[in-house]
Amino acid sequence: MPSLVEVICPLILFAMFEPRRIESAAAWLDQDNIKIYTVSASGNAVDQSSYRERLKDVKQARTVNWSLTPSFTIFHSGASADYLVLAWWGNDNEMFTSVSVYVDSQWIEDSNRYSFCLWDLEIMWAERNFFVEFMYCEAPNLELYRQQRLANVR
Repeated sequence: MPSLVEVICPLILFAMFEPRRIESAAAWLDQDNIKIYTVSASGNAVDQSSYRERLKDVKQARTVNWSLTPSFTIFHSGASADYLVLAWWGNDNEMFTSVSVYVDSQWIEDSNRYSFCLWDLEIMWAERNFFVEFMYCEAPNLELYRQQRLANVR
């Protein structure tokens, strides 16, 4: 006889958290020195080329001086779609985000439908800590901030 959980919530058994491959390197910066991370649901390395093109478009749509702004991006090859998360710090201690998703052969940005996910939050937490240590302090240092990466990259 099946358990009560198996009868009521059979899909929960298939939606268990599994760690994903997260990568970054000190040299992974765009032309404005935005830090780049990748996340892969499949475990394969993420091809960054299409993400880099989208990143240019997302940045151009905003009036931010990217070369002087602490920021990072996540190229997330998810289980059901590709996501590009761009995050930047402003107004002293606020983290702004933009999420683009590749659906129907095009990138779209729709905050009513898409957001970052729990794997992205792992990176965001590390980046929050780097921001506090190197930017939201007595002697801010953007270069030191840009050198920091999530330690448990797998």
